Amino acid sequence: MNLDRPRVMGVLNVTPDSFFDGGRYFEPSIAIAHGLSMAEQGADILDIGGESARPGALPVSLQEELDRVLPVIETLRRQIDIPISIDTSKPEVMRAAVAAGAAMINDVNALRSPGALTAAAEMGVPVCLMHMQGQPRNMQHEPSYSNVVEEVLEFLQARVDAALEAGLSPNQLVLDPGFGFGKTLMHNLELLNQLKQLVGLNYPVLAGLSRKSMLGRILKSEDEDRLAGSLTLSILACQQGVHIIRVHDVAPTLQALRVLEAANLKQDPQPGRRTA
Repeated sequence: MNLDRPRVMGVLNVTPDSFFDGGRYFEPSIAIAHGLSMAEQGADILDIGGESARPGALPVSLQEELDRVLPVIETLRRQIDIPISIDTSKPEVMRAAVAAGAAMINDVNALRSPGALTAAAEMGVPVCLMHMQGQPRNMQHEPSYSNVVEEVLEFLQARVDAALEAGLSPNQLVLDPGFGFGKTLMHNLELLNQLKQLVGLNYPVLAGLSRKSMLGRILKSEDEDRLAGSLTLSILACQQGVHIIRVHDVAPTLQALRVLEAANLKQDPQPGRRTA
């Protein structure tokens, strides 16, 4: 994928309990319809997950996760041309999803599960390595850092080193600072303001800021009322060089990015019209 401009990853949670859209797309037919809709809106990637990683979430069984995601991936792969990402930490799900048509792995556990590094190296698809302090069930229980930016960068560099040692190539790797995963509001804001340091590691950077609880704390709002805040965070991230934005709201995000491109004189807002 050409990353000369920010790309939009549409979120498709085939779960009953994800923090924003949990339960909305739990039925395979509804999930498939939503995936097709996001592709039609212009999403560059679809990220399909069958296990919630929201704060307090408990793990699901391997078979349950496979039953949730595989029918959706298989059907969408036949109907759309854009890449599909599998959001999982289980190596068995990674293998099955790639066999079903997924072209990317998005792992909140950064390939730390037993067998995950080996599976990713054998499949040869791009992998997003995310920082998370703790696990979803406990990650928001008083997270603490001496220096959140330095510690996130050190962790991701260590995971890059482990991936390269396992046989992955540098051009397979994408990095995600893990906004909201074991971080307070101030930790998230510090990371947001220092994203250029992560971009400086010279790997593509993915940011998932959509509808996050940090916005609820700032805006005193429920997740249904966080669209404007999500768009603002997406623009701020892209201004610091982020390559992929993971969002629930594809069409509004693409509109915001087109305005950003025009404002940066990277795109003529009215092609063909002569200007003075």
